[in-house]
Amino acid sequence: MRKIIVCTFLTLDGVMQAPGGPDEDAESGFEQGGWQKPVTDDEVGAAIADWYERSDAMLLGRKTYDIFASYWPTADPDNPFTARMNSMHKYVASRTLTSVEWQNSTLLEGDVVDAVRALKTTDGGDINVVGSGDLAQTLMRHGLVDEYRLTIHPVIIGTGKRLFADGAIPTALEPVSVSTTKNGTVVGVYRPNGKPGYDSY
Repeated sequence: MRKIIVCTFLTLDGVMQAPGGPDEDAESGFEQGGWQKPVTDDEVGAAIADWYERSDAMLLGRKTYDIFASYWPTADPDNPFTARMNSMHKYVASRTLTSVEWQNSTLLEGDVVDAVRALKTTDGGDINVVGSGDLAQTLMRHGLVDEYRLTIHPVIIGTGKRLFADGAIPTALEPVSVSTTKNGTVVGVYRPNGKPGYDSY
């Protein structure tokens, strides 16, 4: 059974929107794009590279697919991520796209929940959900996320799309590995572990 792994960059207050640049995603008037680079470091890069090397494919929503497909095919070949991003298989969930042109991309057909359930039973390795907040929340609601790989950066944005938005299903998490980089980014790997427990002091 292939694992679905949500790989996401977050601010300390949980925002995932537009980490990569000011023009990456300005939806809803978001003006804080590009918040990640000033607070990242080489340890974060090494962790992300390892996450990609241990996975066979990406699962992307339409918005993230469009962002990636407009950048990576012509990205600097000396960037260590360029070859990997282009060579990995990409599964794309979209209600509006009728075709996908980026190398090694496949458009999922039919209901996305059914398509991902079927995808998990195919041969192959782990599948990273990158960005794609709406898709990630759909997968979480249907119990299809097997693991979270998160980088939580020391910056507060105060507004923007959040991975764990209002309405997220209450879920206990089992920490697999958690470390802090020299610049204060928490690199955490967690697995869903049933429902949270509740008690009082």
